[in-house]
Amino acid sequence: MSARAGAKAHSKKGEVNSGTFSWPIRVYYQHTDAGGMVFHANYFSFMECARTELLQSLGFDLGELARRDQVLFVVHSAQIAYHKPALLNDLLTVTARVARVGQARLVFDQAVRREEELLASAELTLACVSAKSYRPVAVPEAIRKRLGNL
Repeated sequence: MSARAGAKAHSKKGEVNSGTFSWPIRVYYQHTDAGGMVFHANYFSFMECARTELLQSLGFDLGELARRDQVLFVVHSAQIAYHKPALLNDLLTVTARVARVGQARLVFDQAVRREEELLASAELTLACVSAKSYRPVAVPEAIRKRLGNL
């Protein structure tokens, strides 16, 4: 089945396989530039969706963490390589793999693929900060344990 096949071929349920979480995303018109390719910054948005869904699949709601535990995860650094363009209506798979769990940081290796074709790869470091002061705080122990076991 082609990457442009119907939505039935792509469910909206993420899955973890060998420590890598996968999340499906379709490219909509709003994601593309004047040339019909996905605008470069949107790859970061796709990757954020995958990281958020990974945490959600493990039982962690980022909104609840902010309200209840007063912690936020913010991007500290990002390295990305663009290999090939994604195009309007492509069905993509965005992956997130925890590379390292630090005291106050999480490092993710991420990729965007169209079937087996690598379109973009990145390493993102997230800092855990206080929702009140925006200063670094420890990653909550429950998250450290769950991510460390992937």
